[in-house]
Amino acid sequence: MFTAEVFQNPYLPQGAREVNAIMTITTSADGVAVAAHSPRLFGIICDTSGSMGGAKMIATKDAIVKIIDLIPTDAAFFVVTGSSRAKLLIPLVNAIPENKLRAIAQVKEISAGGGTLMSTWLHTALGEFAKMPQAICQALLLTDGQNDPNDEEDLVRVLEASEGSFQCDCRGVGTDWRVAELQKIAAKLLGTTDIISSPDRIADDFQAILAEAMGKTVSDVSLRLWTPMGAKVLFCKQVSPEIVDVTSRAKVVSERIVEYPTGAWGNNESRDYHFCIQINAGNVGDEMLAGRASLITQTNGVETKITEAKILATWTEDEAKTAKIDRRVAHYTGQAELAQSIQEGLEARAQGNIEVATVKLGKAVKLAHDSGNEATAKLLRSVVDVEDAAAGTVRIKRTVAKEDEMMLETRSTKTARIQK
Repeated sequence: MFTAEVFQNPYLPQGAREVNAIMTITTSADGVAVAAHSPRLFGIICDTSGSMGGAKMIATKDAIVKIIDLIPTDAAFFVVTGSSRAKLLIPLVNAIPENKLRAIAQVKEISAGGGTLMSTWLHTALGEFAKMPQAICQALLLTDGQNDPNDEEDLVRVLEASEGSFQCDCRGVGTDWRVAELQKIAAKLLGTTDIISSPDRIADDFQAILAEAMGKTVSDVSLRLWTPMGAKVLFCKQVSPEIVDVTSRAKVVSERIVEYPTGAWGNNESRDYHFCIQINAGNVGDEMLAGRASLITQTNGVETKITEAKILATWTEDEAKTAKIDRRVAHYTGQAELAQSIQEGLEARAQGNIEVATVKLGKAVKLAHDSGNEATAKLLRSVVDVEDAAAGTVRIKRTVAKEDEMMLETRSTKTARIQK
């Protein structure tokens, strides 16, 4: 089902304590087919506040109708609409033709009005997902606006309650929503965030999300990390296909074992994780198992280890060995730095600090160029004029479309795989 491989330079100079390693986890094209009959539940959570009226509402209803029609008949679904309160428009039903027809008729009657309280939407969705706890549970949340500030505490509570119950991809249509707000929801629920720049693109985006969700065949997979006595995990991050810091999501299994959520997996999927572990320093010639990472599944309370890889440490006086940084570790360290530089640069630009914005975004241009991340390089060129990409020499554009700025911000965490 899964294979795992660790990439690192295990050689450390005397006194060094920090070990970095990249773990690549891959599923084969047909390796998880044994789980293909796992029940699947897809939830649609749609903003119907007043700002969603007009072309956005028409396009959204059309998109929902299309994906309901595409949901496989062996799956289940529900629809929640939300404004100042949530409405369970279509309670959980099997995706058989007669249920789809009834659901489509109800979707066509949706109208827009009211405010935005996202906690109520997610709370209602959580109630439906709780009806199928053994299913692979995926949700899609669409909004065009900003959540009510008074809803912040309730939103935090419902996200805590929802963690581990379902995954949620978040989409913002237009430019009046907040990137950080949807990223917060998606990060907690192991989903993605992106911008849909215009209503006529909603249907295609929805269908892509549904296809990805229905392709998941294994859920409840955790990344378990064993470390030796006295060690400390400084961080654990998914670094490909995008950066997701799961350090704070660690679940303590025992004194020396923690687990991190990975969400659902499908066939022919590959992800990279970056571990940084602080261990007790050894003497020259000492060798140590600095960590042992494995994937764990839970089925009906039965735990299964499906793959494992070792993280090593060897202390040596050979400077030629200790000075070498593993290519993959260096690459993904740079990708994380790239994302941070973009976020800091955009923040400085928003605050009117053009000097800092120029430095940060220039650094981002150089990092994108050096790592071959052409997708991010292209997005950067929408907010800066690049004079020398290799040197990171740029000029901030005076006028930037809000859509371009938000697209760069939402996609700043998407990484490029290391070039072979």
